[in-house]
Amino acid sequence: MHLGIHVLLNFSHLCVMEYSVQFPDPNQVDADGLVAVGGELSPEYLVSAYASGIFPWFGEGDPILWWSPSPRLVLLTDEFKVSKSLKKTIQNKVFEIKIDYNFKSVIKNCSKSPRPGQDGTWITKEMIDAYIQLHKLGIAHSFETYFENKLVGGLYGVSLGKAFFGESMFFKKADASKVAFYFLVEWCKINEFHFIDAQQPTEHLMSLGAKKMERSEFLNRLEAALDFETLKGKWGF
Repeated sequence: MHLGIHVLLNFSHLCVMEYSVQFPDPNQVDADGLVAVGGELSPEYLVSAYASGIFPWFGEGDPILWWSPSPRLVLLTDEFKVSKSLKKTIQNKVFEIKIDYNFKSVIKNCSKSPRPGQDGTWITKEMIDAYIQLHKLGIAHSFETYFENKLVGGLYGVSLGKAFFGESMFFKKADASKVAFYFLVEWCKINEFHFIDAQQPTEHLMSLGAKKMERSEFLNRLEAALDFETLKGKWGF
């Protein structure tokens, strides 16, 4: 597969619907979703990728791979399922919740979190540095859970328009990542986000209400979500 990524113009500022990199059309690739190989993890590439329904995913030592799989796992916020045990944990205020308080620690903990059937991590140092840069630009965010003033769980992702693209989560205490996800959903409801992109199907996220969606439908929903202004900067309730 050829690279198929073209730099169009200099990125003076990050604004939805103003992209500096053009990716191949995701609708023209196979179901596995490999769109392009190569490029870089600069804000210009990453923002343009997410706005096109594409995300980077590759292993240590591999070239950068850009994906848009079909089906896609998506959570419509009003379809989020809260179990009785999780509801009890939330009601009892077991964890303290913070947003964008320690993004760097969240992504580093996610990089160390073991994944079933995977050796090593796809969250390489290069990826960590890239998303920290997006966080500094106000478009990557973290939802964090604390127990006795210690970070015990959380998640991070990217926000464009009225779409949130979830990247990874971790936990060191039972329900810590689920509580972080619950408050992400609540935040998205308050701010009228259209959906949370969970990228690839997992039983865990499907148990929380996420569902498989064909690429074409996802891209249509994404296009609608990008008609809205991106809520940049530090988030909070």
